Amino acid sequence: MQKLRPFHLAIPVQNLEEARNFYRNTLELQEGRSDKQWVDFDFFGHQLVIHEDQNAHQNSKVSNIVDGKTVPIPHFGILLDWDEFHNFSEMLRIKKIKFQVEPYIRFQGEVGEQATMFFYDSSGNALEFKAFKDEQQIFAK
Repeated sequence: MQKLRPFHLAIPVQNLEEARNFYRNTLELQEGRSDKQWVDFDFFGHQLVIHEDQNAHQNSKVSNIVDGKTVPIPHFGILLDWDEFHNFSEMLRIKKIKFQVEPYIRFQGEVGEQATMFFYDSSGNALEFKAFKDEQQIFAK
Protein backbone atom coordinates (compact mmCIF):
# COMPACT_ATOMS: atom_id res chain seq x y z
CA MET A 1 0.00 0.00 0.00
CA GLN A 2 1.22 3.48 -0.85
CA LYS A 3 1.91 5.87 2.01
CA LEU A 4 -1.09 8.12 2.65
CA ARG A 5 -0.52 11.73 1.75
CA PRO A 6 -2.30 14.67 3.41
CA PHE A 7 -5.43 15.74 1.58
CA HIS A 8 -6.40 19.30 0.67
CA LEU A 9 -10.03 20.31 1.03
CA ALA A 10 -11.45 23.79 0.39
CA ILE A 11 -14.97 24.57 1.61
CA PRO A 12 -17.20 27.64 1.37
CA VAL A 13 -18.17 29.59 4.49
CA GLN A 14 -20.61 32.49 4.69
CA ASN A 15 -18.72 34.52 7.27
CA LEU A 16 -14.95 34.11 7.36
CA GLU A 17 -14.46 35.40 10.92
CA GLU A 18 -17.27 33.24 12.35
CA ALA A 19 -15.88 30.17 10.60
CA ARG A 20 -12.31 31.04 11.61
CA ASN A 21 -13.48 31.24 15.23
CA PHE A 22 -15.27 27.89 14.94
CA TYR A 23 -12.31 25.99 13.47
CA ARG A 24 -9.66 27.71 15.59
CA ASN A 25 -11.43 27.99 18.95
CA THR A 26 -14.17 25.37 18.97
CA LEU A 27 -12.30 22.57 17.14
CA GLU A 28 -8.91 23.90 18.33
CA LEU A 29 -7.24 23.55 14.93
CA GLN A 30 -3.98 25.37 14.27
CA GLU A 31 -4.34 28.21 11.80
CA GLY A 32 -1.90 28.47 8.92
CA ARG A 33 -1.69 31.03 6.14
CA SER A 34 -4.58 33.35 5.44
CA ASP A 35 -5.73 36.19 3.25
CA LYS A 36 -8.78 38.47 3.16
CA GLN A 37 -11.04 35.70 1.80
CA TRP A 38 -9.52 32.42 3.00
CA VAL A 39 -7.80 30.71 5.93
CA ASP A 40 -5.76 27.46 6.03
CA PHE A 41 -6.08 25.07 8.98
CA ASP A 42 -4.14 22.01 10.05
CA PHE A 43 -7.00 19.50 10.05
CA PHE A 44 -5.31 16.64 11.90
CA GLY A 45 -2.35 16.71 9.50
CA HIS A 46 -4.41 17.62 6.42
CA GLN A 47 -4.97 21.00 4.79
CA LEU A 48 -8.46 22.42 5.24
CA VAL A 49 -9.10 25.80 3.68
CA ILE A 50 -12.17 27.89 4.41
CA HIS A 51 -13.09 30.32 1.63
CA GLU A 52 -15.54 33.13 2.24
CA ASP A 53 -18.53 32.99 -0.08
CA GLN A 54 -21.46 35.02 1.16
CA ASN A 55 -23.67 33.10 -1.26
CA ALA A 56 -22.66 29.74 0.24
CA HIS A 57 -25.80 27.80 1.03
CA GLN A 58 -26.63 26.75 4.54
CA ASN A 59 -26.78 22.96 4.72
CA SER A 60 -29.40 21.64 2.36
CA LYS A 61 -30.81 19.17 4.88
CA VAL A 62 -30.22 16.29 2.46
CA SER A 63 -29.69 13.18 4.54
CA ASN A 64 -29.88 9.41 4.82
CA ILE A 65 -31.15 7.44 7.76
CA VAL A 66 -28.32 5.31 9.21
CA ASP A 67 -28.94 3.28 12.38
CA GLY A 68 -32.14 5.30 12.83
CA LYS A 69 -30.16 8.56 12.87
CA THR A 70 -30.31 11.38 10.32
CA VAL A 71 -26.88 11.55 8.64
CA PRO A 72 -26.26 14.72 6.60
CA ILE A 73 -25.07 14.49 3.00
CA PRO A 74 -22.59 15.66 1.92
CA HIS A 75 -20.23 15.63 4.87
CA PHE A 76 -16.50 15.38 5.49
CA GLY A 77 -14.32 14.54 8.43
CA ILE A 78 -11.45 12.49 9.69
CA LEU A 79 -10.68 9.13 11.26
CA LEU A 80 -9.16 9.64 14.69
CA ASP A 81 -7.65 6.99 16.91
CA TRP A 82 -10.00 5.54 19.54
CA ASP A 83 -8.76 7.53 22.53
CA GLU A 84 -8.38 10.74 20.53
CA PHE A 85 -12.01 10.43 19.37
CA HIS A 86 -13.28 10.09 22.93
CA ASN A 87 -11.13 12.98 24.20
CA PHE A 88 -12.22 15.16 21.26
CA SER A 89 -15.92 14.35 21.70
CA GLU A 90 -15.68 15.16 25.42
CA MET A 91 -14.05 18.51 24.60
CA LEU A 92 -16.92 19.27 22.20
CA ARG A 93 -19.52 18.31 24.82
CA ILE A 94 -17.86 20.68 27.31
CA LYS A 95 -18.03 23.43 24.67
CA LYS A 96 -21.72 22.57 24.23
CA ILE A 97 -21.49 21.82 20.51
CA LYS A 98 -24.89 21.03 19.00
CA PHE A 99 -24.57 17.52 17.58
CA GLN A 100 -26.60 16.36 14.60
CA VAL A 101 -25.72 12.81 15.71
CA GLU A 102 -24.44 12.50 19.28
CA PRO A 103 -21.24 10.45 19.71
CA TYR A 104 -22.12 6.76 19.78
CA ILE A 105 -20.72 3.31 18.92
CA ARG A 106 -21.82 1.55 15.72
CA PHE A 107 -21.44 -2.19 15.16
CA GLN A 108 -20.54 -2.73 18.82
CA GLY A 109 -18.78 -6.07 19.22
CA GLU A 110 -18.88 -6.66 15.44
CA VAL A 111 -16.42 -6.31 12.57
CA GLY A 112 -15.95 -2.60 11.90
CA GLU A 113 -16.89 -1.41 15.39
CA GLN A 114 -16.59 2.37 15.32
CA ALA A 115 -17.35 5.53 17.24
CA THR A 116 -18.92 8.36 15.26
CA MET A 117 -20.49 11.80 15.62
CA PHE A 118 -21.85 14.48 13.30
CA PHE A 119 -22.26 18.24 13.68
CA TYR A 120 -22.32 21.38 11.55
CA ASP A 121 -19.86 24.26 11.37
CA SER A 122 -21.04 27.89 11.55
CA SER A 123 -21.85 27.89 7.80
CA GLY A 124 -23.79 24.65 7.77
CA ASN A 125 -21.01 22.38 6.47
CA ALA A 126 -21.56 18.91 7.94
CA LEU A 127 -18.61 17.19 9.65
CA GLU A 128 -18.20 13.59 10.78
CA PHE A 129 -15.52 12.44 13.18
CA LYS A 130 -15.07 8.73 13.71
CA ALA A 131 -12.69 6.12 15.09
CA PHE A 132 -12.42 2.38 14.59
CA LYS A 133 -11.91 0.16 17.62
CA ASP A 134 -9.51 -1.87 15.42
CA GLU A 135 -8.01 0.21 12.61
CA GLN A 136 -7.24 -3.01 10.71
CA GLN A 137 -11.02 -3.22 10.13
CA ILE A 138 -11.52 0.15 8.42
CA PHE A 139 -12.30 -1.54 5.09
CA ALA A 140 -13.41 -4.93 6.45
CA LYS A 141 -16.67 -6.41 5.18
